[in-house]
Amino acid sequence: MGKLLQHRIPAVKNTPVLLCAMIACALAIGCSGSALAADGDDDDSGTKSKPVWPTTYVDMRTSYATVPAGSLPIGFGSTAFSTALESLALTGGGSMPASLTLASRTGVAIDFPLTVDVTDHVSLYAGVSGTATNISGQGWSSFDVTSWNVGFQADVYEQNGGKIPTITWQSTYTQSIPNNALATTNFNNIIEFDYAFDKDETRGLLAGVQDVRVELATSLARIHPSDIFYAGGYYQWPSNWKFTGRFGVQHFGGAELLNIASIKPFTQPILRLDLDRMDDNDNRLFGVTAEIMWVPKPAYLLTLRTPVFFVKN
Repeated sequence: MGKLLQHRIPAVKNTPVLLCAMIACALAIGCSGSALAADGDDDDSGTKSKPVWPTTYVDMRTSYATVPAGSLPIGFGSTAFSTALESLALTGGGSMPASLTLASRTGVAIDFPLTVDVTDHVSLYAGVSGTATNISGQGWSSFDVTSWNVGFQADVYEQNGGKIPTITWQSTYTQSIPNNALATTNFNNIIEFDYAFDKDETRGLLAGVQDVRVELATSLARIHPSDIFYAGGYYQWPSNWKFTGRFGVQHFGGAELLNIASIKPFTQPILRLDLDRMDDNDNRLFGVTAEIMWVPKPAYLLTLRTPVFFVKN
């Protein structure tokens, strides 16, 4: 993942083509997995009917975050927040005195990704996000659409009761709005390993890595990569409430943002807790996420997930 965006401005131009290629690859992986599963279930196929349309929904997420002064949380919550904070820092940095520290910020973000579960193993999503921010108690900005995103999540390998854990790959491309001289482009990749202790996957262990690359339209600023390494676990009760915890370490390479004082590299812990209400088919009906990222002072994020289903299988 670290080599996906080696060059700065050229990488931004080629990223949509690269992302389309990866989505095609994810679809191929998912479809091949479904075909193998179908072959194994031929004996029962006569009594089962395939759905006319795959599960389709808007995975709406409403988030509230507080970020301390002098920090830039990359990979914090959804890409909408990171993109908005990056653009905000660049917009303010051009008119600020040299070496001025970034002010503390609070913000609200709402994501509207339209999601289609193409198969049991592949989901595609695309949508827009809106944000409103409050810089150091100066009052809230208006709520505006500040970014769009497209991505996929695919099970590259399934455990199916074996010893090798399920391997899931999620990739998201996010572009700030407006796409001007201070625009930012985020490329977020997550590889997660899920080892389930039972065939129904109601309890298990997790481990993963998240890699975030940020490209800027201006050559006068630079944001270095961020990498998060984490481990955790999950437990789902018979009532279909599911708790997931992840704890890890983030290494951020720092940033140089126009006239703003450089943000130094750091390696600090990160904690994320999820509580979800699932249905019998493992569709999320409701969820709440709490996240703390030390940057190096703590930043806090609370997210409510309220998916709106158009088709549910």
